[in-house]
Amino acid sequence: MDLNQTPRANRIHIGIFGRRNAGKSSLINAMTGQDLAVVSPVRGTTTDPVYKAMELLPMGPVVLIDTPGIDDEGALGELRVQKTQQVLNKTDVAVLVVDAVAGKSPEDEELLRQFEKRGIPHIVTYNQCDRLAELPQPGPNEIYVSATQNIRIYELKEKIAALSVTDTPNRPIVRDLLAPCDLVVLVTPIDSAAPKGRLILPQQQTIRDILDADAVAVVTKEFQLRDALEGLGKPPRMVITDSQVFAKVSAEVLPHIPLTSFSILFARHKGVLETAVGGAAVLDTLQDGDRVLIAEGCTHHRQCDDIGTVKLPRWIGKHTGKQVHFDFVSGGDFPQDLQPYRLVVHCGGCMLREREILYRRDSAAEQKIPMTNYGIAIAHMQGILKRCIAVFPEFAE
Repeated sequence: MDLNQTPRANRIHIGIFGRRNAGKSSLINAMTGQDLAVVSPVRGTTTDPVYKAMELLPMGPVVLIDTPGIDDEGALGELRVQKTQQVLNKTDVAVLVVDAVAGKSPEDEELLRQFEKRGIPHIVTYNQCDRLAELPQPGPNEIYVSATQNIRIYELKEKIAALSVTDTPNRPIVRDLLAPCDLVVLVTPIDSAAPKGRLILPQQQTIRDILDADAVAVVTKEFQLRDALEGLGKPPRMVITDSQVFAKVSAEVLPHIPLTSFSILFARHKGVLETAVGGAAVLDTLQDGDRVLIAEGCTHHRQCDDIGTVKLPRWIGKHTGKQVHFDFVSGGDFPQDLQPYRLVVHCGGCMLREREILYRRDSAAEQKIPMTNYGIAIAHMQGILKRCIAVFPEFAE
């Protein structure tokens, strides 16, 4: 894959944090060798997190995140600080930019406590070191640089690259369940919600994972599934379907053939499968007036029969027979306070870093709010969840 086309979820996320005018934007420009970020002596020039997807040697594909100053003031400033706090949920490596002359502030110390609490590898970068008469001895995770004079910028990138290897484990999508030459049938509906000219990201990534296992991927639409299965010559190792057509696919795939969905595979890939399976049981206990949060990791134009805002609420209402209320969030938005909700139903998270998905899982767990996943919820309501998770050794009988 071209590095410029690497999905954001597959890039190392490097968060640049610090007070206003510490030199965060200047540092990004120095690290990239480009004038990507607006630099100004006016405090608070960066008003929202700015994402720069690029190749940063020697790391490869990364996302640099320029954040508003953690010491921003006023009602609007408080909202900007909240956005900065949200960036922590997806940051793989944090760079705290400190004015070398002024030294660390209470806000900087609080950021360091947040890094430690969340287990985020970090570097304290003292900027504008050219203004110091003598450089102090830096600690093991510290460095003195000058963004404007390009002093020790290469060394900073080397330090970041060394920390990035501690990124979260790369769980396979499906390849560990396959042997060479296994046949895998993928059911991929092409409807009004499908992107023109390409498959959606989970389908692309699953096909690649199958090929990496030296297995064979057979891709078909749902209405061609029966003919595809009859034409294979032997039963497939498994069938993987879009969750929206679970009912049709499960009726046509013989019981002895393993069946699952892209969304369920990604729950495992992102490390939330067990949580999501447990959370699905709450669908049977929802009552009139309960609130359900439906969370989607990406933002896109909503179609008339959108799965998150239309189909899932309809299916949940039919399954429960109750008047359930729904709230919807997408992209980087995720409420800190989940207490109003009886259940969180999350998408597969293909566009989110594993760190962010795990943060959302842990946030729900700390507040004792069950959380499940689109595909797992649909399989549960269809009565086929047990079958659809039996493909995984930990759930096999």
